[in-house]
Amino acid sequence: MTSDESIRPFRIDVASADLDDLHERLRRTRFAPPLPGDDWDTGVPVAYLRELVGYWRNGYDWRAQEAVLNSHAQFTTVIDGQPIHFLHVRSAEPDAMPLVLTHGWPGSFVEFLDVIGPLTDPVSHGGDAADAFHLVIPSLPGFGFSGPVTEAGWDTARIARAWAELMRRVGYTRYGVQGGDIGAGVSPAVARVDPGAVVGVHVNGSLGAPLHGPGDDEKATLTDLELDRVARVEVFMTEEFGYIAIQSTRPQTLAAGLTDSPVGQLAWIMDKFREWTHPRAAAPDTVIDRDRLLTNVMIYWLTATAGSAAYVGYAQESAWGAVETPSGVPTGAIMFAHDIGIRRYAETGHTITRWTDVEDRGGHFAAMEEPGLLTQDVRAFFRGLRHVPS
Repeated sequence: MTSDESIRPFRIDVASADLDDLHERLRRTRFAPPLPGDDWDTGVPVAYLRELVGYWRNGYDWRAQEAVLNSHAQFTTVIDGQPIHFLHVRSAEPDAMPLVLTHGWPGSFVEFLDVIGPLTDPVSHGGDAADAFHLVIPSLPGFGFSGPVTEAGWDTARIARAWAELMRRVGYTRYGVQGGDIGAGVSPAVARVDPGAVVGVHVNGSLGAPLHGPGDDEKATLTDLELDRVARVEVFMTEEFGYIAIQSTRPQTLAAGLTDSPVGQLAWIMDKFREWTHPRAAAPDTVIDRDRLLTNVMIYWLTATAGSAAYVGYAQESAWGAVETPSGVPTGAIMFAHDIGIRRYAETGHTITRWTDVEDRGGHFAAMEEPGLLTQDVRAFFRGLRHVPS
């Protein structure tokens, strides 16, 4: 831990020259010839990409989005030698519970913009003041304004220790954690390293995903919903695992292209937003606001962190899939229609006290796709934990 524990205010202020450079790069884009069919089976269709790039260049307003981001209090601090960027949005409610929200890949803190208001100010969003939260929303090491990384070893446990230290620095001794994707791995890890302070863990997405597949005898005991999730994991491992293989073995090589080509960066991220949003057949910008999607891409582009985000997210992939001993901290999960978590498997490494399956709505990016349902589940889960002694 660094001896400098100072917390410094942070404001995003992108140089106009960087925006001009982006505009020129977009103008000079050399698009690949379309492959037969030009559909999503081979990646982002060229026709779709051309149209989206045209909007990025001529319709998207970074300064307006920058103002939205800067409307929330942001800070930086150095933990374990790594600069950490975070939002700290305090509720006006005096009894609000502190809550850490952790994003995943290819996301960023931008994922959570639509839940900040409902979680910090529930009364203004049709809720109860008793459900208010103070929010701490860090950028993962190596991602965006927490990047790049200069050291190896930023696995879930190390990130969890950093989050526990971050909460100590901002003055919270009792708090909850929530996250999806990488955040669904980091959040339970925070409870393991700081069980005396973490009152509850809430996740969405992949908790309890059967990554190695059950045998036939075990499959015979599964429900139809569980069998569907097993089948989708099997399809993922055969048809979609390529990006993990690349990012976990050659992140620096990949970064050479993504940090030099904004359209390359856009396509790499949009491919996953199309695959992981619900319904899958829909274009991602019909599920999530187009400007919000581009703002997320901009965080990667402007900070040149494609490589370090890939490195932290997947270069140490064994850490993400390891079976852990339950922390004993109450854990809740919500699985949306695209998600693959199965309770019986999650219970081997977590103390599950609430499990919600949503079979017909929502995908991997819950806070962006279904902020209302996610907020509702987070409120309900933590409602019984707010005044329980640690």
